[in-house]
Amino acid sequence: MACEGVLLGMGNPLLDISAVVDDKFLTKYGIELNNAILAEEKHVPMYEEMVSNYNVEYIAGGATQNSIKVAQWMLQIPGASSYMGSIGKDKFGELMKKYAQLAGVNVHYYEDETTPTGTCAVCVVGGERSLVANLSAANCYKVEHLKRPENWALVEKAKFIYIAGFFLTVSPESILLVAEHAAANNKVFMMNLSAPFICEFFKDVQEKVIPYMDYVFGNETEARAFSKAHGWKTDNVEEIALKISQLPKVSGTHKRITVITQGADPVVVAEDGKVRSFPVILLPKEKLVDTNGAGDAFVGGFLSQLILEKPIEDCVRAGSYAANVIIQRSGCTYPEKPDFN
Repeated sequence: MACEGVLLGMGNPLLDISAVVDDKFLTKYGIELNNAILAEEKHVPMYEEMVSNYNVEYIAGGATQNSIKVAQWMLQIPGASSYMGSIGKDKFGELMKKYAQLAGVNVHYYEDETTPTGTCAVCVVGGERSLVANLSAANCYKVEHLKRPENWALVEKAKFIYIAGFFLTVSPESILLVAEHAAANNKVFMMNLSAPFICEFFKDVQEKVIPYMDYVFGNETEARAFSKAHGWKTDNVEEIALKISQLPKVSGTHKRITVITQGADPVVVAEDGKVRSFPVILLPKEKLVDTNGAGDAFVGGFLSQLILEKPIEDCVRAGSYAANVIIQRSGCTYPEKPDFN
């Protein structure tokens, strides 16, 4: 059974600044819907503009942290999950700590004295979201923090480790250290493709970690970007999932399983040279509030059942349930208790 600290996440903690905007705003800042990018110079004024001109909500976010929070919510087992990442010593950092503790996650943040807490602009138009992340302090995570005895103890306690691909841009050294530990100690190590730009521009660091991945998560856009980056000349999501599952592995204890979501289309799961599809829970368009955090929530739901040693079918069903709950609410938020069975 799941117990204290069984699940560990590492990633970029970001305070989401979420607002329903308009097409004009997206055009002004060159933002595409359903995309995730890192903020450039031209995006800097948009955060202030969102706060001034739109009705914004602040939500503790960041891809990995979202997934860990959702897994914790689904499990309802106090202290089952832990999380590490870097925040600033500021008001947003304090908010982040408060929200994480309320979610029941045991957070061990590295606090950077000189850089503000990272933020992510969540621009919602017609229920679809686009993310522009200004990493700031999240970009300052140090492997020395991971090596501190009280933090490495979280790694040793965990049996399942999940890291979103975004963290490859920050501390590949930390990821490899944890991945090697997982392989050596028969633990389950999991990552997410996270965004097309990770597959395109961080291919080299991603390739170093792939051999350690027991589970690879992603969506259809990321899967196709991965295929293109590897010169596979196929857009077929099932074929790509299968190819990813068959890439070389460091540890033979666990086989690799690829899980690709496709919005309202079936979830594709590749393992043992076979591909299966699982339908998702469809939602009437009028009930859709925003898709922000849907992919993260799917992973969180999936992890909650994986930890309980449930079959893949149940993991996918829990993932679909969690994603369905989150897209009916603003941001990656959820009711007090899940009603998944």
